[in-house]
Amino acid sequence: MYVISRFSLHLGEHIQKHMDVYTMSSLEEQLHLGYVPNLSVTSNRHERFSSPSACMAAAGDTDTVKYCNSCNGSTQLNFNSNPNLWHPARGNSNSSCGGGELIDRSLEIQKGLPRFVKIVEVGPRDGLQNEKSNVPTSVKIQLIHKLVAAGLSVVEATSFVSPKRVPQLADAKDVLNGIVHLPNVRFPVLTPNLMGFQAAIAAGAKEIAVFASASESFSKSNINCTIEESLVRYRDVTAAAKRHGLCIRGYVSCVIGCPVQGAIHPSKVAYVAKELYNMGCSEISLGDTIGIGTPGSVVPMLEAVMSFIPVDKIAVHFHDTYGQALANILVSLQMGISIVDSSVSGLGGCPYAKGATGNVDTEDVVYMVHGLGIETNVDLKKLIEAGDYISKHLGRPSGSKTATALRKLTA
Repeated sequence: MYVISRFSLHLGEHIQKHMDVYTMSSLEEQLHLGYVPNLSVTSNRHERFSSPSACMAAAGDTDTVKYCNSCNGSTQLNFNSNPNLWHPARGNSNSSCGGGELIDRSLEIQKGLPRFVKIVEVGPRDGLQNEKSNVPTSVKIQLIHKLVAAGLSVVEATSFVSPKRVPQLADAKDVLNGIVHLPNVRFPVLTPNLMGFQAAIAAGAKEIAVFASASESFSKSNINCTIEESLVRYRDVTAAAKRHGLCIRGYVSCVIGCPVQGAIHPSKVAYVAKELYNMGCSEISLGDTIGIGTPGSVVPMLEAVMSFIPVDKIAVHFHDTYGQALANILVSLQMGISIVDSSVSGLGGCPYAKGATGNVDTEDVVYMVHGLGIETNVDLKKLIEAGDYISKHLGRPSGSKTATALRKLTA
């Protein structure tokens, strides 16, 4: 028996519907990624299971849909002459098997996926802040330029924090002054307090970000104040930003769990997110700081936040500590989220969250999203080049599985 979750059934039809708005990058075309196995498998499975030859489970089974391995015959997987394509060879069909319910479910879930996903690149700030060896200012600037050249329209440039707390970002002013500011490209900077905000303004910042936690323990260890004290502090910062006409982004950390406190209730996340939104943050990024989330914990958290904040104002920010980031992003997209934070080459971690590994890498996110037929305006080949650039400087391989795999194919 095959057991297919309802969230996986609509992808083939969704891909066919939206391929008219998706343009492959030069690398994807070169590698024939319009025919990558995961797309053809999904599409062929969808056709197979929605056809009269598919055996359907009872209509009352609303959690999963079960399919027989064959309908009065055997089903095998055959490869054709194109090694990137494979498909099931059907046995004798049974016309009594119906696919109407499958199609209905497919259309229902298909409505949730966005046509376009905005990628917010956090590598130059959230990615590099945890690096122990100093990264030269010129390298940071060049990395940002490469990311913009890849098509990323939002790149978190740096953070105006105390150099004693985060020595890696002591050159924030020089980075912001050194990058080329282009139309329709945003470079938000993190400002944890009024002093940081004033320094950002003096350096020419046009967009800022504030950072609160849904965990009381993490708030005290990270920014040395309680949640309520941090919100009071950020009201002053956001009020000043609005007087200067700046855009404001809000981050909520530890939305699933805390390294000290443990699991975080969704209502705590919703409260902090609502407060940030009400004080003027135009976008709220929800961060699984230690990467412990799964779709099972992400869904109720998002539902709680979405009861207070419009879905188009919510971003997701997943660390990949337990390898769950892409699954969490997928379920977020299916719930209507269209903004995803990620870090080139999987750079990152949190200096105040023991055990937290890097952010989900941008290359893998773009590869998956493009595989769903969703546009990003990001050129995967140029993005991989940016990841290679910073990885070589740091003296280690890229953390991106997509980059690693494609490099082997083109070697």
